[in-house]
Amino acid sequence: MHIKSDEKRGATGTARAGLSRRAALAFIGGTGLALAGCSSSSFDTARPPGLLPEPAILPPAGDVLGTGSVRVAMLLPLSAQGNAAGLAQAMRNAAELGLADFVNNDLTVVVRDTGGTPEGAMAAMNSVLVERPELVIGPLFAAEVRAAGPIARSAGIPMISFSSDPTVASQGIYVLGFLVDDQVRQVVAEAAASGRRSMAALIPDTAYGTLAEAALREATARSGIRLVQIERYTATDLPDRTRAIAANAGQIDSLFVPEGPGVAPRVAAALSSAGVDRNRVKLLGTGLWNEPSVYGDQVLAGAWFPSPDIAAFQGFAGRYRSTFGSEPPQTATLAYDAVVLAAGLVRAAGPRRFQPDVLANPEGFLSSVNGLFRFTPSGTNDRGLAIYEITGSSPRQVRPAPRSFSSV
Repeated sequence: MHIKSDEKRGATGTARAGLSRRAALAFIGGTGLALAGCSSSSFDTARPPGLLPEPAILPPAGDVLGTGSVRVAMLLPLSAQGNAAGLAQAMRNAAELGLADFVNNDLTVVVRDTGGTPEGAMAAMNSVLVERPELVIGPLFAAEVRAAGPIARSAGIPMISFSSDPTVASQGIYVLGFLVDDQVRQVVAEAAASGRRSMAALIPDTAYGTLAEAALREATARSGIRLVQIERYTATDLPDRTRAIAANAGQIDSLFVPEGPGVAPRVAAALSSAGVDRNRVKLLGTGLWNEPSVYGDQVLAGAWFPSPDIAAFQGFAGRYRSTFGSEPPQTATLAYDAVVLAAGLVRAAGPRRFQPDVLANPEGFLSSVNGLFRFTPSGTNDRGLAIYEITGSSPRQVRPAPRSFSSV
């Protein structure tokens, strides 16, 4: 069963389902809502013993979104230090927007504050158990997931975290964040398809950089690109490492720079100053480049980076602004997607809604904001991303995001 996205051709089916057009577009698949490969009739509607928690007796306490019969917990660092609290509030708002977009959903989302610490995440996870949630959404930080995940697992509750650290994923503990290895694989594959054959890299000497380097080595080997040189830099020696790359520019036709604001423009300017032909040596980035300050920088014109569809995010941001009066960060879309996914699975999959084979459906889900994604049985995720070229103003789409994993 497919829900038509064109109102003129199939809006009546959406209306009968009680789903708004925005939410209908959020997860289009074989069920019409969330699962790309199975119709809702393929699920066993008989409830095996112990499959789902018994309905909670007490009404949910604290910050509660929705009034449905299926309870989901959301763990966010609402009182954390620095910028984390603002991000957490934006994610909470995005979850509320997702529930509003999915008309007649059957969810109640119980929000708990983790404080942004492992101890706070453990306390929040323990406190929400009395609500008997069927699914946990969050927490945000890897250390929080490591602390709260075992509690969720021991209670038999799957967790969809917002972390982008693949090392916290495991069976039943999923990561929804944007993973650097997926981004690297796709931008390197596009470089190879365009004829690039030799590459260097400027990578930060950080944990993120270590993940990026491992992904780059695997992606270049898979794509048949010769990896000529890798320079790892610290906060103080980026100019030296850039000069080392420039000295070997004749041996490369592309340069991978995973960091965006504050780094990519400096590297591009330094290469040009050193006489490197930027028309011959193409800069490649990651999703960290998906910032107006980066893709609006003329010095980076011609560089490529992977991202979910930017126009789709702008549509989400417009709805968010009209509702909450502020600009949402990209990360807030993860909360929107998680809530709409949960609501779609409740409707599509019945009592098997959050079982491992349902959550890790290999054909995946299609978000109206972030596009195609799926969870793997090991808890990581794959995404179908677009490739963009920096023009100095609005980025130009080089390759659209795929709509199914069969085309990836």
